[in-house]
Parts: sequence; structure tokens; C-alpha cells
Amino acid sequence: MTPGHGSTVDGVLRRSARRTPARVAVDYGERSWTYEELDEAVSRAATVLLDQGLAPGDRVGSYGHNSDAYLIGFLACARAGLVHVPVNQNLTGDDLAYIVGQSGSALVLTDPGLAGQLPVGVRTLPLRDAEGSLLEQLTSASPYDGPEPRTEDLVQLLYTSGTTALPKGAMMTHRALVHEYLSAITALDLSAGDLPVHSLPLYHSAQMHVFLLPYLAVGATNTILDAPDGDRLFDLIEAGRVDSLFAPPTVWIGLANRPDFATRDLSGLRKAYYGASIMPVPVLERLRERLPKLAFYNCFGQSEIGPLATVLGPDEHKGRLDSCGRPVLFVDARVVDEDGKDVPDGTSGEIVYRSPQLCEGYWDKPEETTAAFRDGWFHSGDLAVRDAHGFFTVVDRVKDVINSGGVLVASRQVEDALYTHEGVAEVAVIGLRDDRWIEAVTAVVVPRGEVTEAQLIDHAREKLPHFKAPKRVLFVDELPRNASGKILKRELRERFAD
Repeated sequence: MTPGHGSTVDGVLRRSARRTPARVAVDYGERSWTYEELDEAVSRAATVLLDQGLAPGDRVGSYGHNSDAYLIGFLACARAGLVHVPVNQNLTGDDLAYIVGQSGSALVLTDPGLAGQLPVGVRTLPLRDAEGSLLEQLTSASPYDGPEPRTEDLVQLLYTSGTTALPKGAMMTHRALVHEYLSAITALDLSAGDLPVHSLPLYHSAQMHVFLLPYLAVGATNTILDAPDGDRLFDLIEAGRVDSLFAPPTVWIGLANRPDFATRDLSGLRKAYYGASIMPVPVLERLRERLPKLAFYNCFGQSEIGPLATVLGPDEHKGRLDSCGRPVLFVDARVVDEDGKDVPDGTSGEIVYRSPQLCEGYWDKPEETTAAFRDGWFHSGDLAVRDAHGFFTVVDRVKDVINSGGVLVASRQVEDALYTHEGVAEVAVIGLRDDRWIEAVTAVVVPRGEVTEAQLIDHAREKLPHFKAPKRVLFVDELPRNASGKILKRELRERFAD
């Protein structure tokens, strides 16, 4: 193997394997991998991928559920110089076809049960549980012995929803992600002695890049679950196998509302991380009251920056439970007005970033890249207030994106689906506060003739993945507009807030 001179994503694992080869790196179901075994598997998987006729720089989609094979597939792409394209396993139809097509994925790694959802003609390789799968081929493949990727090479396209129906692929380099890993390690106090569990989808940048890869970097023992199942999580905590958990507020709310939350022995849980959407203060207070020794960390950011941008540490929560904290090690952040000038502390403005963690732009979208990167800063689209001590509080979003349970839903795409129903004269889709989903996708409709809420929800579910369909439909006589005719969604959110 040609030696490299920088730090790469796969190099994070290689160093840990050399440092602690016999320590368990990953537990998944009945399988367990030491650091040495995992590193060897990644090298063999890299050879398997290149034997598919792929070349460095080719894009490889990954459309599967959580597993050890999913992780090996990502790291194998990184080692072979391929560009990994994680795809939400809930996507189907046009949404799925768009990402596979727009990224130009030459191959898609997938679970056998999901392969049928992919567009006809797409070349696939099963990750596991099938003859000829990536895992099955590891025993016969030789370890990768080619050149190491360069730190400036692309390693992943992270697709992030915007205000339009078409998502954008943030181009992440090895350099950007490794910087982000170090930021996560320092801001979140990650250490080799922690026992983290990873139950959120690995296609999501938060679970993969804020927790799983940084924890591999420090040499911790990681447990991967298929999903955030409350019974399984509580069992692992009581058994002393887990002491660190990341989850969006939706999952924390579900855990806090379980009948056995007050009776299970959860004292072994030492670190609690939350993010991906706003945590309701009453829920956080309830969790802190039940588990007073548990250290809570609020993580905030977006895919384009790796995704961690700010953190509110456990000793910083008092008096600022609604804050998302201060910028992490490699992030410089400002709050600016529409002209890009700094606003005074305490004044609302857009957060802009400058950081080696940032993406290189959006894949094959030069106009969107130019719009987001202006004057040497990345414009996040988030409105926030900074206080005199450097703490940020997010107050709104510039873009009309709904954060439902930690998953971003573009309002325009939902509106377009509803407009195909003959009973819809006009529609505006907004996010409204919800006890379970944090923000519930809500359609405000001016009806044409007789139409019911159930009919419109069913219609949307025929056009969209179920998680994008509205949870509620509200009927009005007209939609509020400004002088130029633009629908005033903020006024709708205020009107229906209760």
C-alpha cells in the first residue's frame, strides 16, 4: 500500500487497530469484531468493491438498515477511494431514484429486502444475508493493497433537503470529516472507556459522524442496534453494556413516556446526547429530574459541516436549556444580517460558518453552491441569537424545512403532492409543535368542493414516503399573503400554534 501523508476516514480505524488490536470495536447481533478484525474486514471489502469494476472517485450508494455490514461498506469505500452515498432506507419511488441518479452511483450496496425498491437497471451488491454478499465475500478476498486516498479526496455525498423538492449532495472530503471527528471527541468528551450504543440510522450524518466514527477513533467498544428499541436499550443499560446514548428528542420523549421509565435501573447511563431537532424544555427538565447524575449534551449543526457545529455541555445547561451551545473546536460561527454584517449580541440573524469541516459544495449544483458560500462563509439558513458569552440559540429557520422527529421534510414537495388532488385549491405546508414529532407536518388547505382530512392524507401517502405525508390537515378560506403575493407561513404557524 502506498503510504499517505495525511489523515483519512479509514485511517481513523487503522490507527485504533494498531493501538488496541484485541479490543472489541463493534457488537452487532450475534457478531463481534475486534479492532484488528474490523480493520482486516474493511481492507478485504475494499478489494471486493474494486473487483466490481469500480475505480477511485466512483460513487457507491448505500441503501440499507443498520448493521456491521453497513459500517464496513462505508469504511471500505473510504479505503478504496470511492465516494459513499448514504440513502435514507425509507425512501422509495422518485425520491430514491433521484438520489441514485443524481449522484451517478455506479453500484448500490443494499439489504436484500430493499433491493426491489431500487430503479430497474441499477447494479446492486447485497451487504449481508444473501449469497455473494459483501460479508460473505470477505473470506475469499485479499486485503486491499492499493494507494491510500488523499485527504482532499471526496469520501461521501451527504444529501440534505432544502426548500425545494430536490435534495442536494454535500461533498465531504476525508479532511473535513476527520476534522469533525476531532471536534466531536473534544466537545462531547468521548473516550475509550465509554460504552456507546448506536441505534439511530447510520445513513444519518449525526449517528455516523458525530458518534460512531469518533468513538472508533478513540478505541471504544460500540454496540449497533437495528433501531432505538426502548426494551433493548433499557436492557443494555441495566446489564452494564451501555453507558452512552445519542437520540433525537422524539426518541427521548418516547423513552421518558414509557411506563417503566420510573422503575428501571438506568443509573448506569452516564452520558446523554440529544440533537437533530429542538428538545422541549419540559421534557429535558423531566429527564434531568429522573436522572440527576446523567450528563446531557445538546448537539447542533447540519450535514454540510459534518454535521457538528455547536455543543451545549452538561455544565452549561443551567439557565440556558434552550441554547444549542458554543462552536466546537474547528468551527468559527457568526450571526449576520441580510448584507452579511455582524448583528449585535441578542439580535436575531443568520448563522454563518467558516471551518475545515465544511463540505466542498453541492454535487453538480454550482448555482446552489454559489448561493450558500458567500464572502468566504457558509450560509446555514438558520436564524439564531448569540449572547455576550458566545452561546447560540436557534429561533427559527430561514428555509421552509420541517424538522419532523429529526428528519428534514421539504414543505414544497408535500405541497406539490397535495396540489395533484382535485379538492385542493391552495395549500401551504408548515411545521407545528407536536409532543411526539417535535414538528408535525401540517397542511393548511383552501379546499375546492368537498374534501376531507383523511382523503388528503391518504392521497399524500400515495405520492410520498409516509414520513413526509402530513400528520394533520387544517382547512381555511384563504391563505395570508404579503403585498407581493408570497404566502406568510410564519403567520400560519402563529395562528395554529395552539
